[in-house]
Amino acid sequence: MDLSFTEEEIKFRSEVKKFLELNIPEKAAKRVSMGFPINPNDVFEWQKILFAKGWGASSWPVEHGGTGWTTTEQHIFEDECANANAPLQPPFGLKMVAPVIMAFGNTQQKEKYLPKIIRGEDWWCQGYSEPGSGSDLASLKTQAKRVGNHYIVNGQKTWTTLAQHANMIFCLVRTNTEVRQQEGISFLLIDMKSPGVSVRPIIMLDGEHEINEVWFDNVEVPIENLVGEENKGWTYAKYLLGHERTNIAQIGKSKRELNRLIRLAKEQSGPYGRMIDDLRFRDQIANLELELNALEITNLRVISSQDKKGVGPQASLLKIKGAEIQQLLTELQMQILGPYSSTHIKEALDLDWNHPNGLSSYPEFAPALSGAYFNYRKTTIYGGSNEIQRNIISKMILDL
Repeated sequence: MDLSFTEEEIKFRSEVKKFLELNIPEKAAKRVSMGFPINPNDVFEWQKILFAKGWGASSWPVEHGGTGWTTTEQHIFEDECANANAPLQPPFGLKMVAPVIMAFGNTQQKEKYLPKIIRGEDWWCQGYSEPGSGSDLASLKTQAKRVGNHYIVNGQKTWTTLAQHANMIFCLVRTNTEVRQQEGISFLLIDMKSPGVSVRPIIMLDGEHEINEVWFDNVEVPIENLVGEENKGWTYAKYLLGHERTNIAQIGKSKRELNRLIRLAKEQSGPYGRMIDDLRFRDQIANLELELNALEITNLRVISSQDKKGVGPQASLLKIKGAEIQQLLTELQMQILGPYSSTHIKEALDLDWNHPNGLSSYPEFAPALSGAYFNYRKTTIYGGSNEIQRNIISKMILDL
């Protein structure tokens, strides 16, 4: 297997790097570099810049407005975006619901939703988990009853990421209670502005508002918002989860954080000198770098095959290792910063914040680190817990 880049790919990398240098908004890049919470204005602005360039959806086929890039080019683009501190692209639209609409939606749905997603006009959120139905997703209770040309939806979703910014939500709902759980689920697209939809914040340990409860009280959803066939939503849900688990790997972002970790280890001192000079700590960094390199190669293999046969159970490998690496990166950064890492200053999550007396040596991204540490505890849970991913691997890959 030849892992070296071709001359054309090296040239492509240079083109991407130059574009990013000239076009990423400065304040947005600063917020990303300091690990600040997602700013929706940054996300929308960046998506519109990429769309104007023709790079709005690197993994989409050309017929839907995508780039037509090879798997390697997509990887290079995402790698350079992370390295340049580019803002996030809208993940729930571009990389989760869009592939489902392309694969199972009708022509009307493709024409209505895909252009809005790629232009950065719609912000989608995901309506999967419910109280008591997270890892056992097929036990979900939110009901949708067919009444004329509408479904009437009642129920609750939870842990809904960034729902406070969303104008659309894709939902798994129960449309048949008389069959096996997996056979009575449908996939609906719901306007968040519909009467009866309410969003209630869930405040996290660091005081940030990232996740929510979403309630549906007799919400009318037009029948044309059903994706595919009624009661076949479990098939579409699994297809989407394959894409989600691949995206959770976050190779480029982890490479950026690894570089930050190494830089900090060279700059910050522990009880016995620089952290990089501590052999045991340096061994941890080296092992982490090897794991990340292996994950990157595996990721390339998985996304190379997905064009031919969709995302398979190999995505579970990416999800497990990608989540563990992200957690370890925050753990090692916390160790390096020592007492600085335990101080969470909410006011410091603002570009205009000035260090008060006594904190002049406070590392600039430290205010966000403890929040990131707590936040990344969930990476081994969402998208299907790592325990469930190991079950999938043992059953579908190892045939145990």
